[in-house]
Amino acid sequence: MSNNINWGKIYESTAWGSGVTDNNISWGKSYADLAGGGGTPFVGLLDTYSGAAAAYSLRQLSSTYSGNAIKVRRASDNAEQDIAFANNELDTATLESFASGTDAFVTTWYDQSGSGNNATQTTASSQPKIVSSGSTLLRGGKPSIQFDGSDDHFDTSQNNPFTYTGGVSMIHASYKSASNYKDYETILSANGAGITREKMALGYSKASVANPKPTIATDVWQPSGIQYDGTVGTNERQLIGFYISNWSTHRSTGLSNLRLNGSDLITKPYGSADPLGLGTNPMKIGVFDETLGDSMFGGEIQEIIAYASDKNSDRVGIETNINDFYSIY
Repeated sequence: MSNNINWGKIYESTAWGSGVTDNNISWGKSYADLAGGGGTPFVGLLDTYSGAAAAYSLRQLSSTYSGNAIKVRRASDNAEQDIAFANNELDTATLESFASGTDAFVTTWYDQSGSGNNATQTTASSQPKIVSSGSTLLRGGKPSIQFDGSDDHFDTSQNNPFTYTGGVSMIHASYKSASNYKDYETILSANGAGITREKMALGYSKASVANPKPTIATDVWQPSGIQYDGTVGTNERQLIGFYISNWSTHRSTGLSNLRLNGSDLITKPYGSADPLGLGTNPMKIGVFDETLGDSMFGGEIQEIIAYASDKNSDRVGIETNINDFYSIY
């Protein structure tokens, strides 16, 4: 009798019963779950909203991404190890086993976009923390990378992927600590050199000395830019998105949209961009300029997605996907 059974998913070394040649079994594939259900195929954010220029997260963002999430260094002996995903989330069991009761710091945050823009930090004192005394740092029940606001940050070796010949979109899930207030604290940046530099930086800006709560700001030519003049809460998680339609010419008038926790804050033409020299400097995470003491981020980051295109029409879908996982608002 030909059974022609669809067994869902089986392991390649598993066989039972008689008449294996009669059972229409496809050998040679190793799957995550056994026969009987099949389950729902994993679909990541980048499967639905493709084309990211850089993507850093503590969850798996694409069904086709087969790399690791992060590389960490443990404090006890400075040994390093890659940490992958388990069930599409950071493998915290392996991470904590490796940390072995001590602290662990992130040396590499792998880019899941396929662009190879891995974020790295080789200086031990500047590596953000992921494990404290053997326990993974969590925010909202999910793993989180902690930046000390003093010198923790990541660099990327490749040139900034944003050529400023079209749209730009940046979205991040972060937590702003109430300590270490600075004039400007950066989540993601791509900048030139000097005080009056070209820059693209999404982060938090101190409202005033009397009101030292961060605001959300994005600049391209200091000191002008798109800035939300209200305050956002400290010691709270934020989902911030910035989308601009056209950055292509000198003093572009592309429409920009700055969003907080699923709502538009500012939507207006952007008339201060000067693309001279932009697109040649590597991106940074957690800092705008290491030589400026006011640009280091103090808080935690769980995810950053950046596109060299205008994703304003997809903003609700992208942000909903992130919020469904992290439950920020």
